[in-house]
Amino acid sequence: MKRRHFLSLAAGIGVAGAAWTYWPRQGFLNPCLAKLPQAVADSDLVRAAWNGLDAQKVWDCHVHLIGVGDGGSHAWSNPKLDSWWHPIQYAQKLFYLNAGCVHEAPGRVDQSYIERLHNLVDGLRPGAKLMLLAFDLNHDADGKPDRSNSSFYTPNTYAHEMAQQYPHYFEWIASIHPYRNDAVAALEQAVRDGARAVKWLPNAMNIDPASERCAAFYRAMARHDLPLLTHAGKERAVSGGESQDYGNPLRLRRALDLGVRVIVAHCASLGEDRDLDQGPDGAVVSSFDLFARMMQEPRYVGRLFGDISAMTQFDRATFLKQVLARPEWHARLLNGTDYPLPGILPIYSATSFVDLGMLAPEAVPVLDAIQRHNPLLFDFVLKRSLRLNGIGLPAQIFETRTFFERT
Repeated sequence: MKRRHFLSLAAGIGVAGAAWTYWPRQGFLNPCLAKLPQAVADSDLVRAAWNGLDAQKVWDCHVHLIGVGDGGSHAWSNPKLDSWWHPIQYAQKLFYLNAGCVHEAPGRVDQSYIERLHNLVDGLRPGAKLMLLAFDLNHDADGKPDRSNSSFYTPNTYAHEMAQQYPHYFEWIASIHPYRNDAVAALEQAVRDGARAVKWLPNAMNIDPASERCAAFYRAMARHDLPLLTHAGKERAVSGGESQDYGNPLRLRRALDLGVRVIVAHCASLGEDRDLDQGPDGAVVSSFDLFARMMQEPRYVGRLFGDISAMTQFDRATFLKQVLARPEWHARLLNGTDYPLPGILPIYSATSFVDLGMLAPEAVPVLDAIQRHNPLLFDFVLKRSLRLNGIGLPAQIFETRTFFERT
């Protein structure tokens, strides 16, 4: 799509249907610039962000591997994402492609996306890696694939292949729907292939994490000490079965009680869910508050964790402030970016953290320049620059390799 048509669409319906009341300061489009200007790369802000970190241990645990299948990847996206009859999903796909800098790469989207990731990792410190997420299809109650209710599909084989082909850039995380008849066998194969975790998005994949149908899968995960990285809270980015109730953090108790290490993506920082601890008619409360309740339970120490991916988005900023204010959580937090989302410029605003008293105003121009060239580095430097009462996010949150390496 031509840039002027893309811009017209963005202005007309907003990013993913949001109602914008002003033009975003950074604009709508990712300019997809390449190498960071040397003056910015050598800035005090960037140097300070890496200070005290071992880059060999810095694994970004939440990076989406996107493809359309034009490079032999067997990746797939729902045709309705290309149809004006589904304008919100159409706009979402366009923004994701622009965020990943593949919107002007017809016929080679898959390869261009990988090349862009290489470019971004080369802008980090040597040794840093990305953990690429596979993404299974929505499955129905009988465990059969349901493409009509799936937005996209990234096979385990593709994520595994990229990690094998580019071991200095990538690790990989499998995605296996637990209702599949071959779910446990697929998990065993993923373990043999070096998967570091399993990724779910229950709201869009039609997974009820509290279902007994997941029990055998949970037991296999616990046996292999393979963590579950799962979305919780409201889901906006991916359409599917649209059962928002499946994102309730309390529905993860079964996995935890069966010994699975569970990472709650974004610390469940958007939306509201029913307080199932009070029964099926419990009050509807903040999803984040339910996650916080579980984090306070002694039995889940060492099992329940949160990732801070996407929490630099302006509408999650207040929740990131709450996370920073809870130092007792910090040893149980893992860093991820939710790439390519940091490349969608309008949903990020460094000034929102200035307004919250967490970021020095002089950092904003540097961060803006970084984001236009390297959204991964932008997200990292922003998080490392945040302070609340003089306290920042510790190095351990970013050195995630130890968490994912199995003995």
